[in-house]
Amino acid sequence: MLRSLVFSLAVLGSASVLASTACPQYFAAGQPPVITNPKLKPRTQELCFRAYAVLHSGVTRTPLYSAEYLTRKNVKNAGKLSRQDSFHAEEALPERDRAELSDYERSGYDRGHMAPNADFATRKAQAESFSLANMVPQVHENNAGVWAGIESAARQLATTEGDIYVISGPAFIGGNLKKIGNVLVPTHVWKVIYSPAQQRAGAYLITNDATRDYAVVTVSKLEKMIGLSLLPGLPQQVRDAGMALPKPESRQDRRKKTRPEDEFTLRDFTSLVMDALNRALKH
Repeated sequence: MLRSLVFSLAVLGSASVLASTACPQYFAAGQPPVITNPKLKPRTQELCFRAYAVLHSGVTRTPLYSAEYLTRKNVKNAGKLSRQDSFHAEEALPERDRAELSDYERSGYDRGHMAPNADFATRKAQAESFSLANMVPQVHENNAGVWAGIESAARQLATTEGDIYVISGPAFIGGNLKKIGNVLVPTHVWKVIYSPAQQRAGAYLITNDATRDYAVVTVSKLEKMIGLSLLPGLPQQVRDAGMALPKPESRQDRRKKTRPEDEFTLRDFTSLVMDALNRALKH
């Protein structure tokens, strides 16, 4: 009897640390991340959208994370849609807590998606991805380079495996943080992937600068860095073990690979003309 009571109290105690959510479909085992750093807790608000969920911070005026359940079908359907930008302030947030378009104007930073537009299979879902509640100030070379490659790698993995859970967000590490308007600029951005097929999880981590470098780390290592327990519904060994993740390629690298071998460009034509002239001059 006593042993049963102790077990029941332990279960109740562990359940109390789990966060509740109105949109469990976007989280592995239906459990959203839990804030472990008390400094991140004030003025947070969950937002549930058609295809992703956000935990927004009124202190940073950015998401602390954006979460998605990414499937092969959605990736395929999303690929049929052209991009239509519709950046907007999030009216579901109090004015004192939300980013405004004016915060980003002439800042030198991109409005960087955490849950990317290209993941979403309908126009309405894509339009919702342009909420500033889903954005962080991001260095352009980063956003258009290695981060775009990481986003593409996640879609590649979802296509290969059928479905994955993805959580993306910023990190604010150190005491010398910048602001644009009222929005805090992250020092790093990260993306966590959990594969139900493999029952493994891993994370990409990059600095928010012009780097082309990235790191693949375990979820537990990332959790210690950013003050969030990211996959609380999964066993600790899954968070500790790590996962082999696809190598991200920048848009420039992908364009080079997709050029047909027989494509004839102006540069090719010029080279042929010069070769012909050189041969003529030798005779």
